[in-house]
Amino acid sequence: MKKALRVGMNVLAWIVLILALLITIMVFSSGRNNGVANLFGFIPMTVESDSMKPTFSKGDLIICKQVDDVNALSKDDVITFWTIIDGKRVKNTHRIVSVEDENGVKSYITRGDNNSIDDSVPVYTSDIIGKWTKVKLPVFGKVLDFIRTKTGFFVCIVIPMAIFFLFELYKFIVTLVEVKRPQEPELDEEEIKRRAIEEYLASQKKEETPEKPAEPEPVKEEPAKETSAEETPAEEAPAEEAASAEETAEAVPAAETANE
Repeated sequence: MKKALRVGMNVLAWIVLILALLITIMVFSSGRNNGVANLFGFIPMTVESDSMKPTFSKGDLIICKQVDDVNALSKDDVITFWTIIDGKRVKNTHRIVSVEDENGVKSYITRGDNNSIDDSVPVYTSDIIGKWTKVKLPVFGKVLDFIRTKTGFFVCIVIPMAIFFLFELYKFIVTLVEVKRPQEPELDEEEIKRRAIEEYLASQKKEETPEKPAEPEPVKEEPAKETSAEETPAEEAPAEEAASAEETAEAVPAAETANE
């Protein structure tokens, strides 16, 4: 379980690092390319209006791709291009409704899927940024716009990378501790099962075997001690005195009789 958790944490940390690096590349790339991020030929774009509903909506993130051959573009392709809106040069993403060719110069007439009229300014080949790959991420465009700010860059890039490096430092310290710790032999599952079965059989055998009654310990006989007169118990002395007194009493009458 611990091993699986450790592997999962490693995978998650690397995913966070890779995403942080990709977003960092996009942010710096867009800063150097007039706000157009280019990641290995793919261009993430934030939809800024609902003119293409229901194909995609405001706030969605769409992925476009650089066009190697602009002459290969045709009707119904969705392209991102530079155009003039309200006197400002901005990015726009609309669908090609027709292709014009005047004296060998191609231009494209575009229209939003949610609009009823064509765009007033035709799109020339030099204005084309990329072609939509039909990949969209709902609402994620707002996230990308937030990441491009200083606060978003710190929250979404700096902090995750700091966490990643702290996690790697923790792993390095744990590895050092485990190397210094004496290694115990690891038992495989088969060995653990075998030992468990042996312990179970031994316990069953012990329960089935009747216990033998404990044999009494042999009593050691102490050798009889010789009792001397000095060692005669105090209780025997009065008995001897009484016997001698009786003998004396008997002897006195006998003497009196003899005198008579």
